[in-house]
Amino acid sequence: MDDDSSSPLRRRRFLATGAAALSGALAGCNELRGGSSGSGDTGTISLSSFRGSGPLVESRSSLSGTRIADLPDLSGELTVYLGGGEGGLYRELLTMFSQLYPDFTVRPREGGTAQLANTIIEEGENSPADVFWAVDAGSLGSVAEADMATTLSSDVVESVPQEFHPTDQWIGTAGRARSVPYNTNALSASDVPDTVMDFPETPALQGAMGWAPTYGAFQAFVTAMRLIEGESATRQWLQAMLDSDITEYPDEFLTSNAVADGEISAGFANHYYALRVRSARSDAPLDLAFTSGDAGALINVAGAAVIQSTDQQELAENFVRHLLTVEAQEFFATRTFAYPMIPGVPPVGGLPSIDELNPPSIDLQELSNVQPTLQLMRDVGVL
Repeated sequence: MDDDSSSPLRRRRFLATGAAALSGALAGCNELRGGSSGSGDTGTISLSSFRGSGPLVESRSSLSGTRIADLPDLSGELTVYLGGGEGGLYRELLTMFSQLYPDFTVRPREGGTAQLANTIIEEGENSPADVFWAVDAGSLGSVAEADMATTLSSDVVESVPQEFHPTDQWIGTAGRARSVPYNTNALSASDVPDTVMDFPETPALQGAMGWAPTYGAFQAFVTAMRLIEGESATRQWLQAMLDSDITEYPDEFLTSNAVADGEISAGFANHYYALRVRSARSDAPLDLAFTSGDAGALINVAGAAVIQSTDQQELAENFVRHLLTVEAQEFFATRTFAYPMIPGVPPVGGLPSIDELNPPSIDLQELSNVQPTLQLMRDVGVL
């Protein structure tokens, strides 16, 4: 894909609502049973049970891929280290699996992604974790680099593009794209530069931007910038953004709300925060722009790894397979507004597909090296 900022894709409005967002009838069976192993005592649950609701989800196009009914039943006990801010929603999916499979028990241990990654590494071969399910690729990379994750079977990883499993020791389960939410009463898409490095010098954005520098997603973005542009250029960019009188917010949901409220004209945030605002406030003057080929276009992922010390290898890998089913991917797409990882499940809300975006070429595991980023941000005075 070229990075011509005048292309129709780059400059169209993305946050469509209702039936205009995605048309077409839902394809495939709407009811499923847990597994094909024939135990006969699993629950019955509909595909619609996995799907969220609201104006962004009213009409979905055809879905394809592996279904839960195509997989063996989940049976036994798993300890899942669950890292990151989506814990409540992810717990809900775990509960649905437990309801579908009465013989399956999952024991989640929750915490920050980096914290749990460090815990697994410190526990070593004595770790009680069977699966590490984290919202941050860098933390998954840390566990893999410490040789604490097993190699996943080829049939597990083959359904996901390789950039979202740079190693076979973990697999992406849901994606989030860096984006620029902007207020449509204040700006048009053409006011947003196609390159994030141009933001400090853009007149329409002077004194009108917001960011959340203490937020992990923002720090991953700056880490990507440091790896792509170099430390000196990243330092200059951070200083220039401070000089442009950017406003600080505690997190990127509040940043996106501030854009919708007109407090600022645009901000830096993961794409799904704007969708959450629009899901609750369909008339909010809020849309998304995406830069091209740079740190501002980073796509990071949540993902899962099977821990080396597990004595439940087969069950743990089957669990990871379940996270990549049509039903689970529809859950991530319509309840968390994340990017699905399998091609047969589209994103919601008129978002461009992953294939239509132009993320930078970067090994997501390198995002684990965040300490130099934090030091740089402190030196500049961002933190």
